[in-house]
Amino acid sequence: MARDRSLRLRARVTLFFALIALFAGTVLIGVTYGFARNNLLQERSTSATQQAFEHAADVATLLDAVQADPDVRVQPFFDSELRTEPGGFAVLSSPSTGTRTFQTDTNGRLSDFPLELTRRVNAQGSGLQYADIDGEPFVAVGVHIRRHGVGYFEAFPAGNERSTLTALLTALGLGGIGTLVLATLFGFSTSRRLLRPLSRVADAAEDIASGGLDTRLEGESDPDLDRLASSFNDMADAVQTRIEREARFASDVSHELRSPITALTAAVEVLDARRSDIPERTQQALDVVVSQVRRFDSMVIDLLELSRIDAGATELNIETLDIVALTHRVAARFGSPDIEVEVRRGTPREIDVDKVRFERVLGNLIENANHHGGGAELVEVAPTRHAMLRIAVEDGGPGVARSERDRIFERFARGSAARHRIGTGLGLALVAEHSAAMGGAVWVEDRAGGGARFVFEIPIRGAHG
Repeated sequence: MARDRSLRLRARVTLFFALIALFAGTVLIGVTYGFARNNLLQERSTSATQQAFEHAADVATLLDAVQADPDVRVQPFFDSELRTEPGGFAVLSSPSTGTRTFQTDTNGRLSDFPLELTRRVNAQGSGLQYADIDGEPFVAVGVHIRRHGVGYFEAFPAGNERSTLTALLTALGLGGIGTLVLATLFGFSTSRRLLRPLSRVADAAEDIASGGLDTRLEGESDPDLDRLASSFNDMADAVQTRIEREARFASDVSHELRSPITALTAAVEVLDARRSDIPERTQQALDVVVSQVRRFDSMVIDLLELSRIDAGATELNIETLDIVALTHRVAARFGSPDIEVEVRRGTPREIDVDKVRFERVLGNLIENANHHGGGAELVEVAPTRHAMLRIAVEDGGPGVARSERDRIFERFARGSAARHRIGTGLGLALVAEHSAAMGGAVWVEDRAGGGARFVFEIPIRGAHG
């Protein structure tokens, strides 16, 4: 279950590239924005401080003139002579002496400045602080004019700096998103290129597993990948040589056994025909010999047939046949002439089929039911929704355990019901091989009411009627 929930390798590689791009982009955006912000605000602070001290010097000069000539007015200077930045304002205050407050002809007031800044200026200091006044950003600078005991405050608009920083952050964010997208696409593309050789190896392995033993990989331009392809091809060569040698050995052995088995079978048949001339105890031994020789002969025939299938020496010989009539004939030939054949609605009367292979599959299933399943009771013929013809052989035996349903179609495998019965152990293996050769499949399931239901499907080709 843990393996099913894990990400595929391609997804992990793509995610790795995306995470690296996200981390690098975040760090780059943070460093770039922080550096730009510090420089911009530092420049703005320096400019504001310089202007504020220059204006404070002008105000001090004005206050000197007021001391020399009481007729000089301070407020007109604020109204016309003091030039603050557009959108900014200035305030002159002397809270320690109770003198009135002067300000430029704007809505700005002393109370708009940060309390901490006014306290610092009143304590005969100077300072700078960023603040929002009526929802707008400002740089507030306070200067204490010591010889007159007053404080000069000036607010410089900082909206342009804030807009610049917002635009910069937006641009960096969009660039980071674009970089993340590009890195993800690059990671996906790179993972595809990296995994393409592995995909070819997997496809070639599947082809070999399905019988294409001559499948090989082409060489790669990359030395490391070329080594992988060469190693795979060497392995495939070794596997093909071994399988062909074993198949050839089985075929040769079966063929060499055919002649002595034929002679032995003939001799045993002669003895069996004259069994009345031999003692009764010898007849019992003769029965054992006859049954075993016949079983041996059947096994050799089955082995030869499997060897031809393994070697690919058999081809499909398609004929147009009456499938229902053919089913009845096969059932009669394999010992079940009276078995019920149930033909479901929609079943085509004639189809194109390999007669020999069909007879072999159906005949082996009927024989298997008769020998190991208490006798074949029903053959059902029905079409499926996927253009397949389904033939099922039902018996009244003990059924097949779920743990054995795949294994019984292997060569020389026996189910628990057939373990102590006569048979070669190759009948169901031949059923599986011939079904696959016709483009179909075979399986076993439970029969309703007890027993086993062996089912094989073949494609419907050239249906008529």
